[in-house]
Amino acid sequence: MDADIIIVGAGPAGLCLAKNLSGRSLKIVLLEQQPQSDLEAPQFDGREIALTQHSAKLLQQMGLWDLIPRADIAPLVDAKVIDGPSSFSMVIGHELGGRSELGWLVSNHLIRQAAWRGVQQAMAANADITLMAGEKVTAVHTDAAQGSVTLASGRTLTAKLVVAADSRFSTTRRMMGIAAHMHDFGKNMLVCAMSFEQPHHFAAWEWFGYGQTLALLPMNPHPETGAHRASAVITLPSREIEALMQMEPAAFNAAVTQRFAKRLGAMQLVSTRHNYPLVAVFPQRLVAQRFATVGDAAVGMHPVTAHGFNFGLLSVEALTKEIATALHTKGDIGHSSLLQRYEGQQKRATLPLFWMTRLIVEIYTRDTAPAKLLRKALLRVSDKLIPFKRSIAHSLSGA
Repeated sequence: MDADIIIVGAGPAGLCLAKNLSGRSLKIVLLEQQPQSDLEAPQFDGREIALTQHSAKLLQQMGLWDLIPRADIAPLVDAKVIDGPSSFSMVIGHELGGRSELGWLVSNHLIRQAAWRGVQQAMAANADITLMAGEKVTAVHTDAAQGSVTLASGRTLTAKLVVAADSRFSTTRRMMGIAAHMHDFGKNMLVCAMSFEQPHHFAAWEWFGYGQTLALLPMNPHPETGAHRASAVITLPSREIEALMQMEPAAFNAAVTQRFAKRLGAMQLVSTRHNYPLVAVFPQRLVAQRFATVGDAAVGMHPVTAHGFNFGLLSVEALTKEIATALHTKGDIGHSSLLQRYEGQQKRATLPLFWMTRLIVEIYTRDTAPAKLLRKALLRVSDKLIPFKRSIAHSLSGA
C-alpha cells in the first residue's frame, strides 16, 4: 500500500488530523487540490472562530496553540442574545461556566497558518506525512481490504483508511455514495472586521433583528489605532448582501452603523469583505467501508451556535483516539467496528445540537406578528432560567 491513511483536504481539520496522527508509526498522505503556496500563506477570509475551552486545550495538546500570536487571541467573556429592536438581551455570563471567559476568538486564517506550521514541524521530526498539493481527487473506492484514491493526474493511491476533510460540500463523501441532509437557508453572510466607538467588553452578540440577523464577535483592539474592534456578521438575502459588498467604504460604514442601530457608535470597515452562502449539512452516514469523514465533511453547522470548527476538532480527537487504540492492540485501523464507534460518538455529540440550531433559527428568523410575540416571550422566560443559561454557557465553553 502507498499509505496507512489518506486524508483528502488540507483545511484546518485535515491538517489537525495529520498533525495529531503523526509520530504513531503511520504513513500518512495528505491530499489538497489547492497549490502549496495557498496553504503556506492563508489569507484573511473574514471568519473569526469561537473556540471552546476544550478546543483550546486540544490545540495546546497538538502544539498548535503557541503557534498563534497571543495578541491575535481574544477572550470571549460573555454572550448576548438580542431580539428585534428591543434593548433587552439575554446574557450568558462567563461566571455560569466557572471560568473567567467562555472561550476564545481566533481568525480562521491564523488557525490554518498554525496548523500548517504544525504539520511542517511534524514532517521534519517524524518524516511520516507526505503532502501532495495541487492534486484533485477524481475517484474514491474502498473494499474489505483497502481504500483507493484516483487523482486527476491518473495516479492511484491505496491505504488502509481514507478520510474526507474537504468541506461540507465534500466531493469525496459524494464519491462514496453518502447522501447528506442539506438545508439551504436562502441567505448569505457578509463577514468583515469593523472598528467602532463604544466598547464591546468582549461580549459576543447574536442579534435576531427583523429582516436581518447580526452577529458581533469581539476582537482585540486594532493594533494600529487602538480602536474597539470586532468581526461583524450580517445575514440577509443574497441580493442584499451583494449590494453591501459593492458599496464604497463610506457608504458601507454608514449602512452597517445603521443596521447595528448605532449601539456601538460610528462603525468603520478595517478589513476586506467576504460573502458566504448559508447552508447547513449533516451526512446520513459519517463512515463507510474503510472511509471516514471529519471536520465540515462530517457536519456543516449553521454559525449561530459557533460550534463548526469545535465539532471539527472533536472529530479529529475522536478518530485519533480510535486509531491510537487500534495501534496499541495491533488491530486494523480501518476496521468497521472502529469506524462505527467513531460514528456513534460523533453523532451523539453533534446531531442534537445540529437540529436544535435549526429550530432556533426557524423560530428567531420568522417575522410574522405571532412569531415576534413568541420570540420575545421565549427570550424573557429563558433569561430567568439559570440552569438553562448555565447549560448554554457549558456548551459554549465545551464543558
